[in-house]
Amino acid sequence: MLFANRQQEAHLSGRSGWLRAAVLGSDDAIVSTASLMIGVAAASASKQTILIAGVAGLVAGAMSMAVGEYVSVSAQRDSEQADIELEQEELAGEPRAELNELAMIYVKRGLEKELAMKVAQQLSARDRLGSHLRDELGIVTGSLARPLQAAWISATSFASFAAVPIAALLVAPTSQVIPAISVLSLVSLAALGAFGGYLGGAPIGRAALRVTIGGGLAMAVTAGIGRLLGVSAS
Repeated sequence: MLFANRQQEAHLSGRSGWLRAAVLGSDDAIVSTASLMIGVAAASASKQTILIAGVAGLVAGAMSMAVGEYVSVSAQRDSEQADIELEQEELAGEPRAELNELAMIYVKRGLEKELAMKVAQQLSARDRLGSHLRDELGIVTGSLARPLQAAWISATSFASFAAVPIAALLVAPTSQVIPAISVLSLVSLAALGAFGGYLGGAPIGRAALRVTIGGGLAMAVTAGIGRLLGVSAS
């Protein structure tokens, strides 16, 4: 009855791939688009010009995120695939040596040599390649990098959340453009940070604070640059 009751556990690390892409895309969307629009607004640009800058930032940012994530995760996937192919060759060429290597891994983890060899033999009989990938290389075939998934999640999340500062611009009076964009963007960043912390099992307050401070700093810097360039141009 030792294994009669199986409890299904939701491990947070299983979310890492799509969660990283979604959080990175949404946070970057708000920070970069809001900062761009605030910088343009600080240069005394018209509301229409600020809107054009925001929409351009949305499109360019979404495409950039998609391409960047695809290239990055593809490189990771290629590396994983190369390790898998190399391990397959080693298993085919030197099966006994690979079995001993697997057993020694279990010995280093605390098992006695005889028990470690039995464990290695039983696991290899069931899934030889999978056992070596998991315990020797740390690769789980069901959790391999997914370039297309990372690309479309990043692009979609960026495009969706880049609309936040644009929406603030559309509803704000001309005299309150910068405060409206700043406040709505910072509130959204805090909410996203808290939500990301919750999903990832991290402290919510700390996660919200760090993304809010970072976003506020980026907006302040671009506002200062926009004001400086605006004065210089005039």
